[in-house]
This record gives sequence, C-alpha cells and structure tokens, in this order.
Amino acid sequence: MKPGSLLAAAVLASALFCPAQDKMPAAQAAAKPAVQDAAKPAVPDSYIIGASDNISITVFKEPTLSSSLLVRPDGMISMPLLGDVMAAGKTTLQLSDEITVKLKKYIQDPNVTVVLGQVNSKIVYLLGEVGKPGPIGMTPGMTFLQAIATAGGLTQFANSKKIYILRNDGEKHQKISVQYKRALKGDSSLNLDLNPGDTIVVP
Repeated sequence: MKPGSLLAAAVLASALFCPAQDKMPAAQAAAKPAVQDAAKPAVPDSYIIGASDNISITVFKEPTLSSSLLVRPDGMISMPLLGDVMAAGKTTLQLSDEITVKLKKYIQDPNVTVVLGQVNSKIVYLLGEVGKPGPIGMTPGMTFLQAIATAGGLTQFANSKKIYILRNDGEKHQKISVQYKRALKGDSSLNLDLNPGDTIVVP
C-alpha cells in the first residue's frame, strides 16, 4: 500500500474512533454513582445513633442550620438556635422529628432531614491470634464468628478452645467463654451475638 493510502487510512480510523472515545467518560461517569451506591453498606432505619457517630442535618432552604456533625461523648450535638440537642439513643427519624418540633419556634414549617454519615459508635475489639487484631466496625446482628472472620480469621498459633469475650455491662464485667469449633460446625446457639464495646480475646 502506498504511503499516501496509509496516511488516509490512519486519518479515517482516527476520525471514526474519536467520537466513540469522547462518549466514554460521560458513560462511565453516569454509571459510577450506581456502582458506588450498590457498594455502600446499608444502615437500617432502626439504627440507634451513638457517641462518635457522624450525622448530616439538612434544613430545607436554611443553609446556616444545615451541617455535618459529630455526636459528642455525652451524646449531644450543637445546632444554631437550638443549642445542645441529645442525638444518642435515637434513630435518624426520631432525631429529625425532634429537631423539627424545636425549630418551629423559629421557622415556619421546617423541613428537616437527618442522615447517618459514618458509624463510629458501634465498635468491637479483637486481641491475640487473629489476622488483624484491633477495633472493627460492628454491623447489625454481628456474631463473634463474623467478627473473627472480619479480622482475618485465626492464626495458626491460636488456641480455639480458650477464646472468650470480655463484656462491660454497666458496672458488671463478664468473661464469656465461647465454643469456637462447635459454633463453626453450625450450632447457631453457640454463635453468640456481640454487644458494642465487646472484646474478643484469642489466646
């Protein structure tokens, strides 16, 4: 093929390819949010807000009252006009309703939305012979087997017969022995549910 023909063919191929290439970013951008939404873990509406959780409060047409807030250790958040508001111990819907009622003293028909941003209050800890010791985020209904799996499972040096859970229930301190192998075989009665703040110790 002559050099001129080769050049013409290259120009033609470039012209055909470029429009398709230009459309790719837009298509990818349109698809990206859907992928992110699908990957985002779902938090049930019944979730109870706790200290150190991050929440977003939006008051329609009131940007000065809308913000992202960290729930303090005392369970409170601070808002303009309202001051301190107890957030811990409530669902997002309950907190939204409470803020709405309080704002009616200052705003006509306030429209308040509360969204849970980052869950930090529900943490359990793993110590000893697991793949990744340390704190892990607690999912609703998490069991000790699920927590161990999340931490990378037991190491080859773990003594599965002596695993136990340390639990502080108010002023009461408990040491709960678990039967790892029997629970692993499918005995759901032995696959204990965890409480926030539990520590699983794997000797």
